[in-house]
Amino acid sequence: MTKSKFVFEKFAKLVEQGLVSYKDFSNEILNILKSKKDEFIFKLDLSTKEELEVLKKRVESIERKLEKKSQQKKTKKVKRS
Repeated sequence: MTKSKFVFEKFAKLVEQGLVSYKDFSNEILNILKSKKDEFIFKLDLSTKEELEVLKKRVESIERKLEKKSQQKKTKKVKRS
C-alpha cells in the first residue's frame, strides 16, 4: 500500500509541475522505477561476480578432498588370516 502511495505521490507531483509532455513524463517514471529497482537490489546485498567465483573454487576444492577421502576408505585391504 505504501509503495503504491509513493508512486501516486510522484505522479501527482509530475502533474502539478506541468510535466505533461510524453517524453518528460516517461523519463520521470523510468527514473523513479530505476531508483526503486536499485534500492531493492541494494537491500538484497548480492555478492559480486568475483566473490562468487572464489566461493565456487573453494567448494570445488573441498569436494575434491572429500572425494579423495571417500576413495581411500573404499580401497582398504582386508587382512587374510
